[in-house]
Amino acid sequence: MPARRTLNPMSNRNGTQRGAAATGAMNIQRFALRTAQATGTTALLLVLTANATLRADVKLPALFSDNAVLQQGKPVPVWGWADDGEKVTVEFRGEKASAVAKGGKWMVKLPKLKAGGPDVLTVTGQNKIELKNVLVGEVWVASGQSNMEWPLRLTFESEKSVAASANSMIRLFTVPKLKAEKPVEDVNASWKECGPPTITNFSAVAYFFGRDLQKSLGVPIGLIHTSWGGSPAEVWMSDDVLQANPDYKKAILDGYVESMRRYETALAQFNAEQAGAKKQGKPFDKKPPGRPFWKPSELYNGMIAPLLPFAIQGAIWYQGESNAGRAHQYRTLFPDMIRNWRRDWRQGDFTFLAVQLAPFTKIKDQPGDSDWAELREAQLIATKVLPKVGMAVITDVGEENDIHPRKKEPVGARLALAARGIAYGEKKLVSSGPLYKRMKIQGDKAVLSFDHVGSGLEARGGELKGFAIAGEDKKFVWAKAEIAGKQVVVSSPDVEKPIAVRYGWANYPVVNLWNKEGMPATPFRTDDFPMITAPKK
Repeated sequence: MPARRTLNPMSNRNGTQRGAAATGAMNIQRFALRTAQATGTTALLLVLTANATLRADVKLPALFSDNAVLQQGKPVPVWGWADDGEKVTVEFRGEKASAVAKGGKWMVKLPKLKAGGPDVLTVTGQNKIELKNVLVGEVWVASGQSNMEWPLRLTFESEKSVAASANSMIRLFTVPKLKAEKPVEDVNASWKECGPPTITNFSAVAYFFGRDLQKSLGVPIGLIHTSWGGSPAEVWMSDDVLQANPDYKKAILDGYVESMRRYETALAQFNAEQAGAKKQGKPFDKKPPGRPFWKPSELYNGMIAPLLPFAIQGAIWYQGESNAGRAHQYRTLFPDMIRNWRRDWRQGDFTFLAVQLAPFTKIKDQPGDSDWAELREAQLIATKVLPKVGMAVITDVGEENDIHPRKKEPVGARLALAARGIAYGEKKLVSSGPLYKRMKIQGDKAVLSFDHVGSGLEARGGELKGFAIAGEDKKFVWAKAEIAGKQVVVSSPDVEKPIAVRYGWANYPVVNLWNKEGMPATPFRTDDFPMITAPKK
């Protein structure tokens, strides 16, 4: 089990009683040791009594509670805390596994389990813990920023979704928001059965994903939701990973230190000015400077570390808006975050599925550069450089004036399709929209080929839209695009010798290329022209 430290070990769930007992026992022990100087061997009995009282109950992390879902088909770690030398036995479905606590911790691994339940999981040491209504199925982590956090009650036609949500085969676990300086070991939460009382404030994207997956697989689904609105990717990464990369150390870690230095200087100046105004009896209406809101690694420490190494099938991720201005950096940062999680979960290359950013901000009438387009490209790169990474494209559900589009059901549905294709190997399933493959120039035309065309390409709602073409001057103009079999032919009377094509390259792309299975094509570019988010030399 990875070594981690808690912020306050005695404040963890079901540890309050243990902490009080231990504190009381230590007070007795101190009294006994002081008394020993005067009474000799009589104090020995008190010391032994104190040591016996100090023995603490076996404790489990919050992830092991009533209503939990355990991952099928993989060894399942079960862990917790106990006195050194205490033997702990875990029993589930007639199988037993034991371990002796060392350094206050213990861990066993249950053999591969088959989907089903409910069953009772028993943990026995000095005390006995029974977890009831435990299922075995598929466990997924859902993380990211506000669009993952967005609750079901605030989505399109939420009343219908909430009313139809009761399903004992879906279980929900919400990780409380916590910023932490060091990795913590536990959280204050528990598993809940899915239904109207528990789903209203749960992640809508995660729910729709789990609902569709449960229906298609026919097994229990466990959803672990851990997200925080506005969070950049680097706060979900461990400090050692950021420290090991010179670019991240300079741009992210040192950048944060410099931001804090500027903040402290500005705060000192503000306090001095405020004090001076007060002394002179003058009004003072300046606002205090804002403290940097995010510190690298703090959400990894507080909201990912306590989940390790709970057995999972994979993760879904909806984040990137807060990194759009650094899209060039995200090309490596995002894959490195995935590697970071996979390393620390110690379960190999588990499936990781991202949501590509939705369209947002005012629609532009001419082609141009876009940091959001560059971020979408960075998300796409991760699917190419890492195994078992997929992406849900949602170019059809954006809102010009709202960074939080309300239609979350298509997002969850496409993530579920991606999971079925990547994690569960449904080879006949078309789980992705058209993906640009290559370009061939034929005279004044650019001919584009695609992967994942399914049974064919189609333009939704009329002629193809969203294609731009450029010649040797590298200036893009809107282009005419036509489907020719499984290819798209792009041209413009203003471009005699095309060298590049872009599709949906905008903050808010207006596009309509789909495959006939109902999946939209991802925005792309064929060029490698300089990025507007690249570091300035």
